[in-house]
Formats: sequence, C-alpha cells, structure tokens
Amino acid sequence: MSELRERMSNAMSLRGMAARTQEAYIGAVADLAMFYNRSPAELRVEEVHAWLLHLIRDRKLACASVNKASCALRFLCRRVLGLPEAGFDIPMAKVPKRLPQILSREEVARLIDAAHTLRGRTLLMTTYAAGLRVSEVCALQLGDIESAADRMCLKVRHGKGGKDRYTLLSPRLLAALRIYWRDTRPQRWLFPNRAGSGPMEIQTAQRIHYAARNAAGIAREGGIHGLRHAFATHLLESGVDLYSIGRLLGHDHLSRTSRYLHLARARLTGNTSPLELLDPPN
Repeated sequence: MSELRERMSNAMSLRGMAARTQEAYIGAVADLAMFYNRSPAELRVEEVHAWLLHLIRDRKLACASVNKASCALRFLCRRVLGLPEAGFDIPMAKVPKRLPQILSREEVARLIDAAHTLRGRTLLMTTYAAGLRVSEVCALQLGDIESAADRMCLKVRHGKGGKDRYTLLSPRLLAALRIYWRDTRPQRWLFPNRAGSGPMEIQTAQRIHYAARNAAGIAREGGIHGLRHAFATHLLESGVDLYSIGRLLGHDHLSRTSRYLHLARARLTGNTSPLELLDPPN
C-alpha cells in the first residue's frame, strides 16, 4: 500500500483537497486493502461492491460514511489508477434527507452555561455566535479576531473547500473572548491543544459539547455542529435574509441555505393554515 498511498496522497495534494478529506480517503482505501489483504489496485469490481455491502449490512455504517468511502475509491480509480469510469463503476448510497433537530435559544444558553470550564464555555459560545464548523472553531487563531470598532468580525481560514471568509463577532462574544484571554493567555491558537503546540483536536471539542449537553439535560441528538444549525435558524427567525446567512456560513449556493426555511419556527407559526380560510359550515 505504501507506494499507492503516496501516489494517492500526492494526487489529492495537487488538487488542493482538505487535510481531513485526504485523511478520510486514505483511511477508506487502507480499510479496503486490509479487508482483502491485497492492494486495491488488484481488486475486481465485484470485490469492491461486496466491500461496500459489507459496510452497509455488517458494519451498519451510515449512508454518508459509505458514500465517503465510495468517493475515495472513485478518486483512486480515476485519478490515481487511471481506470475508465465505465469499467469500474462505484455506486453511491442514497442518503435519507432528514432535517436536523434545532436547539432553542433557551437550550443554547443552558448548553453554554453547563460547560465545566471557561475554555469550554468560550468554545461553545464562539461556535454558536459565529456559526462555525467544528474544524473552523478549533483552527481559530488570535490574529483572526478583528475587534476594531468599525470592523468587528472573525476571519475563518481555509473553511470548507479551502475558502476564507468573514463572519460575525458580536460585542458579547468579544467581551467573553477578552475574559478568556486574560485567564488562559493563549499564544497563537485561540483554543490550543493540551501541549499548546497546535489547535484543539476536533474530538476534544466534540467531547466538550457532549459533556455540556448531558450536564444541561438536553436530550436532543447531534454533535457540536448543531450550534451552527441553531446560528442560521435563529438568524432567519430574527429577520436576516437567506443570502446574508449563506455568506456568513460560507455556502456557495443559496439552495444549501434555503433548508433553514424549513427549520425556522417563526416562519411556520407566523403563517395561517388554509383551514382557517374556509367558510364555517352552516
């Protein structure tokens, strides 16, 4: 696998793929090689399909995880091995479209307050207040905080797709960040790892969220990404337009942001059912 791994890693780096995507793709191909104890370059179409069925039926992986493995194998076959698409077709599983559960404002406040440490509270507050992905909040640096009165914003470096963007920095968040800085004195990374040599690991941020959620007695499912959904939904409920929300989230297409129309309670409760428009029976 080592020579093939290097070729695949180089091909992904040349295309500017994110580090997490590269790690996931390499992991999927390595898993396939271990399953058959052979190089993936030697496998037949039927063997690849059997492995994908194994992921679905035996390992009970979610459709999104199976599709990630399929994408990894597509990339390997087309971009690394140079196999024709018609001769090595890799199916994608159909992902059920489910709306995420959205925390209420009261639940978000309880969640933040329930974090055990100042670092945890500040991390959760920043994630919600700026609508960040977990990878983005972990990667924040002190230089990304622009606190000038005429330019209050956070810079998000290398978001999804490798794109930079700016998002909100509220006065309340800025005050909390200043208290956090005076207490912990981070050097480069806003939320460094334990050794202080790099950013906080994503798994650590997730554990902070789960611990706070349990302490707050919030039964809703989902990880820290739910704070990003809450950010967008609560902005929409407060009257912010979809285009502006999409820019803050880093969405390329308005269709991705429009899903929050289905989640905003104010848009539902503020409308009248057509039943109310019917003439009452005599």
